[in-house]
Amino acid sequence: MVMNMSCVSINLKKDNTIIKIDDNATEEEILKDLSEKIEELARLYQEEKTPIRVTGKILKQEELEKVTQTIEQYLKIPITFDTPTTLGLHSIVRSYKENVEKSETIFHKGSLRSGQKLEVEGSLVVIGDVNAGAEVIARDNIVVLGTLRGLAHAGAKGNKEAIIATGKLEAVQIRISNIVREIDREVEEPVEQAYIYVDKDEIVIGNRD
Repeated sequence: MVMNMSCVSINLKKDNTIIKIDDNATEEEILKDLSEKIEELARLYQEEKTPIRVTGKILKQEELEKVTQTIEQYLKIPITFDTPTTLGLHSIVRSYKENVEKSETIFHKGSLRSGQKLEVEGSLVVIGDVNAGAEVIARDNIVVLGTLRGLAHAGAKGNKEAIIATGKLEAVQIRISNIVREIDREVEEPVEQAYIYVDKDEIVIGNRD
């Protein structure tokens, strides 16, 4: 079943509900159409817990938050975002080889606590922190918008072209593909806007600025 509007379409599938946002839609149009459509969808859902996947337009951080809030007004279910936002991540994902560019990007809203583990087949964006004792693993890129204190393993299935980027790097170990770098926190200071990649089989920690 597909429900269409001027800038938002909703496709009800067996495993998830796909919300597609038109590339040219304004924030006002998105929120108006989405609010009406989600209210209608909520009546259909009843006891359903099918997760929602948002695709289409590259969203700004403010738009992403407002879309999430609008959905959560009516439905308390998992929400993921398939497309990069304009938080400087779009160029990061597309700046590497073709196999990385075509990978699916999964968004996780919220911080990960100690003991939590998140693993994805494509690229991963964490809108929050990865705290000490937490673990994030991706076949391709990992971007943490907050502070990375836990373990990040990008390119987990052998992709040495994968990167890790984070608002602040405080981790004691990072991994890309089969390459591991230990970080002595008594010697190395935390890095702001860290950009991490492999060069000549060694992990390099740079700065996006």
